[in-house]
Amino acid sequence: MAKRERVVRMSVEQPLWRALTAYRVITMVYAVLLFASAHRDFQRPGLAIGYLALLAVWTLATVPKVANAARCTRRFLGADLTVALIGILLTPLVDAHERIAAGGPTLPSIWTAGSVLAFAIKGGWRWAGFASSFVAVANIVQRGEPTRDTLHNVLLVWVASIAIGYVVEVARASEATLARALEIEAATRERERLARDIHDGVLQVLAMVQRRGSELGGEAAELGRMAGEQEVALRTLMSSGLVPASRVSHDAARGALVDSVEVAEPGADEGELDLRSLLAPHAGSRVSFAEPGTPVPLPAPAARELAAAVGAALDNVRKHAGDGASAWILLEDWGDEVIVTVRDDGPGIPPGRLDQAEGEGRMGVALSIRGRLRDLGGTAELVSVPGQGTEVELKVPRGRTDTR
Repeated sequence: MAKRERVVRMSVEQPLWRALTAYRVITMVYAVLLFASAHRDFQRPGLAIGYLALLAVWTLATVPKVANAARCTRRFLGADLTVALIGILLTPLVDAHERIAAGGPTLPSIWTAGSVLAFAIKGGWRWAGFASSFVAVANIVQRGEPTRDTLHNVLLVWVASIAIGYVVEVARASEATLARALEIEAATRERERLARDIHDGVLQVLAMVQRRGSELGGEAAELGRMAGEQEVALRTLMSSGLVPASRVSHDAARGALVDSVEVAEPGADEGELDLRSLLAPHAGSRVSFAEPGTPVPLPAPAARELAAAVGAALDNVRKHAGDGASAWILLEDWGDEVIVTVRDDGPGIPPGRLDQAEGEGRMGVALSIRGRLRDLGGTAELVSVPGQGTEVELKVPRGRTDTR
């Protein structure tokens, strides 16, 4: 059994959560030691001891909360910041005014920075700016006036937390990009493995059926021709790397390559689809498909309607240009609009034939092609010269698709 590729994701921010956990415990112990070294200078040491006891219990009890981003909820962040702000605002009530005026530390001391850093790691620089603003206001209120030392400390916490929040956002974006690249690499390797298996088995069998059918003649020749078409279609899907969950049906009597293609799961109308994956199944021995090298995303309903219009155009080629006619599909992405051109080398459409067909109630071009494009806010232009084939140009603007 072939070994399948597995993508292992590593969180670049997890070490930050571990560091924050250690920082909170260490700074809690530091705040307790600061008070113990100068407890005789406090006016209300009992109140300070009560707060520091609460801080110690809170810090140790919430260690699991700062283990990762999932556990660090908004409710916890709000409560954690509240504990820090209470400690800052309690400082003037428990400490001597002289110590505060001389630049003495607040009750939680540098533990407060850990609360702000939790905001930064969880939500990025905007959350960090929000939390550090509350801490800044509390420090100014606690000091009584905005002194130079106070502004210096406030600015330091502000800049540091916002910088760390920004770094976290960049790290997350880089992690997502790396994970996507690894997934693409794994998918590419798996596709190459499948392509080798298909080449060694299915394609060789189809090629053999085609050769033997041509040699035997009669009904076997028809089976051989169909096997040849299937081989070409399968090779096209393998080379483009677009293998959607599709169903392709054939009409043996008429020799149609693709009569119906159903892609996407029922009811999946949300999000976007790569238009290339909807058009690729149309390719075959008499239908060539040229596509960009990058995805062509469209809203799912619009993509399906445009693909259905292309299918209707190919149906017209099969019905009116004959079994020997060839067709070409060209997909172009111009950014603000998507253009699909369907061209054939058939006999062309005589002047006035479309109006006559519409008058007779044959609404293939009017409804299946032009009607669909009109509903999408786009246009369908048909140019046909007798003896030189027909060209249908389908244009769909981005941002204006109406799929009602």
